[in-house]
Amino acid sequence: MPDGIVRLTFDRPDSAANVFDRATIGELELRLEAIAADKDVRGVLFDSAKPSIFIAGADLEELSALTDPDDIRAAVERGQRVFDRIAKLPCTTVAAIHGACLGGGFELALACDARIASDDRATKIGLPEVMLGILPAWGGSTRLPRLIGMPQALAAILQGRQHPAKLAKIRGLVDRVVPKEHLHRLAIDLLRTGPPKRKSIRLAHLKPIAKFIAKKATDQVLATTGGHYPAPLRVIEVVRDGLAVSEAESQKLEADAAVDLIRTDVSKQLIRVFFLQERAKKCSVLPQGAPTPEPERVDRMVVLGAGVMGAGIAQWSSARGIEVILRDLDPERVRAGMQTIASTYKSAVKKRKLDRVAAQAGLDRVFPSAIDVPFGDVDLVVEAAVEKMDVKRTIFADLDEAARPAAILATNTSSLSVSDVAEGLDHPQRVVGIHFFNPVARMQLVEVVRGKATSNEVLERAVRYVHQIGKLPVVVADAPGFVVNRILMPYLFEAVHLFENGAAIESVDRAMTQFGMPMGPLRLLDEVGLDVAAHVGDHVGPIFGDRLPTCPSMQAMVDAGWLGRKAGRGFYVYSKKKTKKDPKPNGALDRHVTSKSAVTLPVDELARRMTLLMINEAARCLEENVVEDPRDVDFAMIMGTGFAPFRGGPLRHADAIGVATAVEALRRLSNEVSARFEPCDTLVRMAKESRSFYPSDS
Repeated sequence: MPDGIVRLTFDRPDSAANVFDRATIGELELRLEAIAADKDVRGVLFDSAKPSIFIAGADLEELSALTDPDDIRAAVERGQRVFDRIAKLPCTTVAAIHGACLGGGFELALACDARIASDDRATKIGLPEVMLGILPAWGGSTRLPRLIGMPQALAAILQGRQHPAKLAKIRGLVDRVVPKEHLHRLAIDLLRTGPPKRKSIRLAHLKPIAKFIAKKATDQVLATTGGHYPAPLRVIEVVRDGLAVSEAESQKLEADAAVDLIRTDVSKQLIRVFFLQERAKKCSVLPQGAPTPEPERVDRMVVLGAGVMGAGIAQWSSARGIEVILRDLDPERVRAGMQTIASTYKSAVKKRKLDRVAAQAGLDRVFPSAIDVPFGDVDLVVEAAVEKMDVKRTIFADLDEAARPAAILATNTSSLSVSDVAEGLDHPQRVVGIHFFNPVARMQLVEVVRGKATSNEVLERAVRYVHQIGKLPVVVADAPGFVVNRILMPYLFEAVHLFENGAAIESVDRAMTQFGMPMGPLRLLDEVGLDVAAHVGDHVGPIFGDRLPTCPSMQAMVDAGWLGRKAGRGFYVYSKKKTKKDPKPNGALDRHVTSKSAVTLPVDELARRMTLLMINEAARCLEENVVEDPRDVDFAMIMGTGFAPFRGGPLRHADAIGVATAVEALRRLSNEVSARFEPCDTLVRMAKESRSFYPSDS
């Protein structure tokens, strides 16, 4: 480039993403040595040739393979040295960021004199290492606090948030945000004029303030995570202590922490969860090695049903560029659905996930209708009507005639049979289940359900639609409850049984939050709605038989209108104005305690009973070919229910405690409590053969 400016462009061969592996770090090191030796170089521009990735971070496959502490330290210190070389170059350095700039990619940018980012939606900036059980250790935990201050840096690192470019500018992570087409020109201008001058922040003389900030952050972390995750606590310690010493000493603190954290089981499980997410992004039902057809995008769709789920599906799809007709027979429901969509967009703007222009454009792509609409140019129809089979069959009979032959007909049912919905249609092969979870805007998982007649082409197109809208699919067979609800229901019902047998509401919920669940099961029932849970229980009941005995207290609560949070009362009582003591256990339920057998059970025994039932049902999902791979079960439960990620899912947890140990405990409970604990054939066989669900080295 002219004027003594060097351009270093990252473009990893045969890969959609740039990551820092050993080879990339080595080549960067050589290039920087040459630049440092060339006195004619006035500036260095770092950019990427990828269409939506700047640098996605370190190569996690290489990182997760490291077990020896010396090897881990060597890898960390090498990255620190290379980025230090960037920071100490005598010329100006600028990172021109377009696309994902995460982890090690952002740490490289932090080593530059300035950062300029495109305003494109693909541009995301942040340090998500804590989500993997580690911390930014290539200078990120040192440089970011010095750049934007301790409170803001801790917030960015502890949340692991991927910031849109404009929010990154507000938070001080980048210096400028510009249209993509002007990115390089303005970056070069910045190299010529010099970066903005700023003072490096240190708190060596303000230790009491740093201590106070760290204490507050620690309290928040413990309240959120229950202390299950060591990485956030170590981040706070490194940032607090690092600001009081030199950058070199701070980076040593980073390296020490990285060596400790990478070897923890928590980090190993969280990295596995990351790989499961990446696997879902590449999910396909096509035979291995088969040529990949050209992607067929969904450009226009209809959502039938303007309730909570229908509105959520419409909003999320419209935000991803799809034109959506929101159709409902009831004009009032259409109006309420549009209000929900508008409110969701407004919230996204407030949280700076979208700007006002993008939010308005998304809202404008939703077309409300309380009258019949043409289906001639529709690619996909998603039915999100009431969970009644006769209603759904009527809807799909009409769709089978009205929709163009190439259109996918999908049901969002959470418990009804997709095959039964399609029964009797002229074209049952194009009916598929696309089951979103509530709330749609927050839940990443989507179960894609293969009916008996669903064609591979339709199933593949459904998976691609899920990918198109940025969700994560898991393909499941058409079985009652599919995977998530099937495993979840015995767990939730067991929580109610424990309450009915004298266990305190708070004790049942505390048992599972201490286990690592984001919310206790009784509180979760309140959030879902007792009527909804009872309805799902009715539909999955036939497959469970005696394994899912009825809960008299739940039916009594439904009959009384105590449906949970939406009714202001369920297992807990909810006040209209939130307080620190809200919600409180519903004392009026005491009359539904029919036994005292669970009163003295310790918290760990309560958790054991509930988790063993999840393990048992998860194994049955494999036994009955609802899914074919244990990874699908664990992934679905982590993403669909928040099953403690650091435990890796119910089947990973079974391996951790030992399958034989689980079988022994289930048999004991079957004999002492109820036959619903009887271990399934798969678990019994695996125990006899001393097998686990996963290879010991995976």
